[in-house]
Amino acid sequence: MSEADILEKYTRVVAEITARRVETDIDPSTERIRALMDLLGDPQRNYRVIHITGTNGKTSTARMIDALLRERHLRVGRYTSPHLQTMRERVVLDGESVSQERFVEAYQDIRPYVEMVDASHEVPMSFFEVLTGLAYALFADTPVDVAVVEVGMGGTWDATNVVDADVAVVTPIAIDHTEFLPDTVEGIAEEKAGIIKPDSIAVLAQQPLEAAEVLMRHVSETGARVAREGLEFGVAQRGIAVGGQQFSLKGLRGGYEGLFLPMFGAHQAGNAAVAVAAVEAFAGPGEGDERLDPELVSEALAGVEAPGRMEIVRTTPTVLVDAAHNPAGISAVADAVQEEFGFTRLVGILAIMADKDVEGILEPLEPLVTEVVVTRNSSERSLTAQQLYDIAKPIFGSDRVYVADRLDDAIDTAVGLAESEGEPSGAGVLITGSVVTAGDARHLVRGE
Repeated sequence: MSEADILEKYTRVVAEITARRVETDIDPSTERIRALMDLLGDPQRNYRVIHITGTNGKTSTARMIDALLRERHLRVGRYTSPHLQTMRERVVLDGESVSQERFVEAYQDIRPYVEMVDASHEVPMSFFEVLTGLAYALFADTPVDVAVVEVGMGGTWDATNVVDADVAVVTPIAIDHTEFLPDTVEGIAEEKAGIIKPDSIAVLAQQPLEAAEVLMRHVSETGARVAREGLEFGVAQRGIAVGGQQFSLKGLRGGYEGLFLPMFGAHQAGNAAVAVAAVEAFAGPGEGDERLDPELVSEALAGVEAPGRMEIVRTTPTVLVDAAHNPAGISAVADAVQEEFGFTRLVGILAIMADKDVEGILEPLEPLVTEVVVTRNSSERSLTAQQLYDIAKPIFGSDRVYVADRLDDAIDTAVGLAESEGEPSGAGVLITGSVVTAGDARHLVRGE
C-alpha cells in the first residue's frame, strides 16, 4: 500500500472517530467500554498496568515512567491524552507514536465490535471510549509487557478504569473540570481515588491535606499499599542546570544522585520522583530490595522529552510553550519561569477554553509578564480574543493587553514586543493557556 493510500485511510479513520461524541461530552459510565472489552476478550488483562490520575503532571509522569521501564528492557505501551497535534500521539509503542498504518489496522479490527456496542446501548460509544478500546486492544496484539495508562478525566468512571493496575499513581490534585467533576478538592480526590484497587500499590505525589486524607482513607478501605512523596520517597536536592535541572532523589529502596532532567521547574522534579517510585513499586519485592540501577535511572530521565511542557521552541527571543490550562498548572509554570529564566521582559500569549477558570489562570501571570497578547486557538471551545480581552483588561490594565484574532498574528505581535527590549537576549515569550494552544503554537513556530 502506498503512503498516499495509508494517509487517505488514516485521515478517514480519524474523521470517523472524531465524529463521535467529543472528549468533553462526558457520560459518567464504564458500561459501554466494559461491553467492548468483553466482546474483544478483555485485552486489557493481557499485560501489567501502571495507571495514572491526578490534575496536573500526568502526561509528563507517564513519559518518565515509560522511559524508565524501557531502560529495563521491557516492551511498553503508553496511552495518554489529550494530544498536541496528532491523534497517534496518544497511543505509543516503545517510545514512538504508532504508525498511521498500524493505527488504521487497530481501528478496523475493533470497529465491528464498537458498532455492536453502539447498537445495544442507548448512548453510542464516545471518541475517548473508542480510542481507549483501540489502545488496549493494540497493546494486547503487539504484545506489550506493561501499559502506562493516563486517565482521561477523574478516575472511577473514566473509560480507562477497566484495568486493575499493579501500581496506581496519583499526581497533584487541584480543582479543574468542575463542569464534570466535584468543585472541591475532597470531591475530586474521591473520584480520582477510584483507580486504586485492592492489592495494588498507590504512589501518591504531595497533595493538599484534604486530598491526602481522602486518598489515604481509600487506600485503607481497599487494602492497598501506599508510598507517599515527602515520606517514603521524594526530591532530596535540586538545582538549575543548562537545559534543565540537576537533582537527587530519595527512592523507595535507596538514593539516586546526580540526575539530570531536560525539563524545567520544581514540579517536574517532583514528577520524576513519582515516576521512579512507581517503577520501584512495579518491580516488586520479588526482584529484591535493592534500588533500581542508578545508571538506568540517570539515562532514562536524561532522555525524557515532554513536548509542550515548558518547551523552548525558538531562541532570540526565547519562545516557551506550555500546555498549562488551570490555575495550579499556571502557577507551577510561573514559578519555573521566575526560577530558571532571567527575563528582563516577558510577553505572554494566551488562548484559553471558555469552560476554564479564566481569572484563576490569568492572575498568576500578572506579576510575571510585561504585556500579554490575547487570542484564540483552533478549538471551537476557545474563548474569542475579544472575550478574553474583556476578562484580562481588569487584571492587567488596558495598556498591557494586546488583541490578535489569530494565534499566528499573536506570535508576531509578541515577538515584536519582545524584540523591542533594549537587550534582546533578556526578552522572552510565553505561550500558554491550553493543550490546544500549545499544539497550535508548536505547529506555527516549529512547523511540526
